[in-house]
This record gives sequence, structure tokens and C-alpha cells, in this order.
Amino acid sequence: MDALTVGIDIGTTSVKAVAAAADGTIVASARVPHTVHAPDADTFQHDAGAAWIDGVLRAWDQVGEHLDIAAVTVSAMVPSLCGVDDRGRPVTPGLLYGDARGRGRAGHEAVTGEVVGFAAALLDRPGVASLWPAQAVANHALCGVGAIDTTTAMTMAPLFDGTGWDDDRLAPLGLRASLLPEFTAGSAPIGRRGSTLVSGGTVDALAEQTVADARAPGDVLVICGTTLIPWALTDDWFEIDGLWTIPYSVPEVIAIGGASNAGGLFIDHVRRLTGDPDQHDVRDVGPDDRPLWLPYIRGERTPFHDPGLRARLLDVGVGHGPTQVLAAAYEAAGFVVRHHLDLARPELDRAGTPPTRIVATGGGTRSPAWMQALADCTALPVDVSAHPEGAALGAAYHSRLTAGLESDNTSARGWSRISHRIDPRPAHVEAADHRYTRFREATAR
Repeated sequence: MDALTVGIDIGTTSVKAVAAAADGTIVASARVPHTVHAPDADTFQHDAGAAWIDGVLRAWDQVGEHLDIAAVTVSAMVPSLCGVDDRGRPVTPGLLYGDARGRGRAGHEAVTGEVVGFAAALLDRPGVASLWPAQAVANHALCGVGAIDTTTAMTMAPLFDGTGWDDDRLAPLGLRASLLPEFTAGSAPIGRRGSTLVSGGTVDALAEQTVADARAPGDVLVICGTTLIPWALTDDWFEIDGLWTIPYSVPEVIAIGGASNAGGLFIDHVRRLTGDPDQHDVRDVGPDDRPLWLPYIRGERTPFHDPGLRARLLDVGVGHGPTQVLAAAYEAAGFVVRHHLDLARPELDRAGTPPTRIVATGGGTRSPAWMQALADCTALPVDVSAHPEGAALGAAYHSRLTAGLESDNTSARGWSRISHRIDPRPAHVEAADHRYTRFREATAR
């Protein structure tokens, strides 16, 4: 068998890991759940020791410990940060995107990134010797080196200026470069676990892009994880108020979109409230038989950038029960994707790259009701990725770069596999269109 590589993805609610062969075939996989602590609207954190060390090592033991593995890469959600002691063990919680402590400190110039607020909140905690994101903590557990790659470092802007830690930004905050992790360019290895090379890591969304089938202008990648991430692909750079514009993982392709709290974070909450009705029953709810959710249980990221927003359930009728309420939750996630696309559509049309299909990936692809709602709400066909854990698989491909088995991402297209296509249902599209108008009116700013 060709050399195997491993990808480990630290997500909001679990660590996922895969061992993959040269053609992207998964030969072993693992999922280690952990708890996200969100007792109120201002707190969003991990037990960093449990999630970023214990979960990673357990996942590694299940997929890589007994195989001949060339390299391993850890991907993770961003931003994240915790304080570690001089042995690399967390001595503070691991703060996650959306935690109120990331909203910056008035009076400091460097208040544009959540990590600035995280650092300010953690710096003076007892026992803190360094401030590390999840990738650095996991890498230290794997190979004894608390380092990250430059892509992860870029998500710590403005502390990182693209070439290194920015002393002019650090000093006013009481920080210095020695408190932050080492970094390495691209996929370069930082150490070994036994005979296995360990890379500096990567960002989960970038890993997901690498092995997704969404590659051409007109495609829309929708990552259905705890965070809902829609990316419309085009070949022209333009910026839309409220959205993000980034270079995509495919050369000369640009992604327009963002990140929303209307993914699994919202849907799993509604599933708990409703007792989690059968997925097929939810999918088969009639086109007009559901209320309307505004899905902002922890505020919203793009396009509103407003942590104060809260969820509301509208237009509830006497005949609506748990199944209809959950159907409305999936539809609300679909409306959020449509909202992102509608904001970008004038420029996408001008560029000649209107959305033509959705490629869905992430753990939410296991839900038939969510995938059908995504098609019905956007009136676009949805191609469902064969591997829900795309970030772990993309990290495994990244490991091939670390091991020198690949020189670039060209071969990653061979790892992109579609399980099946879900087409929009005309009657549901028409009914959803009316509710979407109501959705936009209710969320108008």
C-alpha cells in the first residue's frame, strides 16, 4: 500500500481523524466527542486539555498509532487561544470564536481581531507561560513542539503581520513574541511522533476546501458544521459589505461568503428542544406546513457582525409540533446561505459566474432534512460530499505535502468525491420563496 497520512481536525464539538491512502481512500477513522462550554451568551470555550490534547491523542491512537504513517496534520477551528504553562499544558480555558472576551479592549489600536481580546483576558492568569491556539497545543502534545503554520498565524491578526509577530502591536498589549507560538511556512514539518512527521497544522476551513468538489466559478461550497460557512466561487475579486472575500484553495479562484452561527450550533439546539424527530419525517413536512425561525441564538457573524442578535420563532400555528419546528430550523439555515448568495449575486452575475450548484460538506451532510432544505431554499441542486469530515481528510492531504509525497494541491482533486445529488422540489421552492421574503423583512437592518 502507498504511504498513509493522517489528518486530525479539532472541531467545536468533537475531534475527528482519518488515515488516508494516496488516492484519498480512508482506511481508518475516529471521532472523539468533547463538550463546548456555553453557559451564557458571552461564554464559548473548551476545556483545552480535554479537547485539544486528550481528544487529539485518543484520535491519533485510534487511527495512526498502529499503522505506518508518513505524516500527521492537525487542523482546527479559528480563532482559538488558551494559556499554557512551561510544559505546554493548558492552565486556562480554550477561548473560541464568538466568546465575548474576544471583542477587544477600548483604548488599544490593535482591536480588530478576537485573538487580541483573548490574549488580554488570559495573559495575567496564574501559571500562564505562553498563549497558544488549539493547533499549537495539539502539536506540542504530539511531538513536543508548540508551533503553528503561517496560515493559522494569519488568523491571529493583527498580532501577526504576515511575516512574523508584530512587536508594534504586541507592546501596547503587554505582549511579546516569546509568549506566542513559533511558526513555520506552509506544510513544513515541525517535529516527529516516532517516525511520523508532524506538520505545523492548518485551518479547518482551508483543509475542507482542499478536498471539496467545489472548484470552479459558479460552484458554491457550503460547510455544514457547527459553524455554517458558505463560499460562492468566482474568478473576479470584489468585496461585498458584510461578507468576506478570500483567495480560494484553487489557483485564480476567489471565494465570497462568510461564517454564520446558523449551522450545527443552532440546529443541534433546536433538535434538543424538539426531541429530535425522525429526519425523514422532517424532510417530508409539507411545503406550507412550518413556522419561521430567525436562527441567531448567539448573535451572528456574517453578514450582520452583531453579537447581540437572538433567535426568534415566528408564525407558529396551532398545528405546528416538534417536527414542523425542526423543519423550520433546517430551512432557516438554508435561508442564511441564500442571504449570503443574494448579497453577492449582483457582482457574481456581472462576473458571469452566477451560482449553479452547491457542494455540501461537513457533519451536517448526514442529515437528509438539512440537505433537502438547502436545495429547496436556494433552488440549487446540492451535491453531497461522500466524506462528511472534510477538514480531517483535507488535513490528511496536507500531510502528504509535509512528507514530500505531493508538491502542491493538484492531486487533491482526486480526493473529491460526491455521494449523491439532491434536487430542489418545485412546490417547496415556491413556498420557501414566500417565507424567505418574510425572513429578509424580519432581519432587515
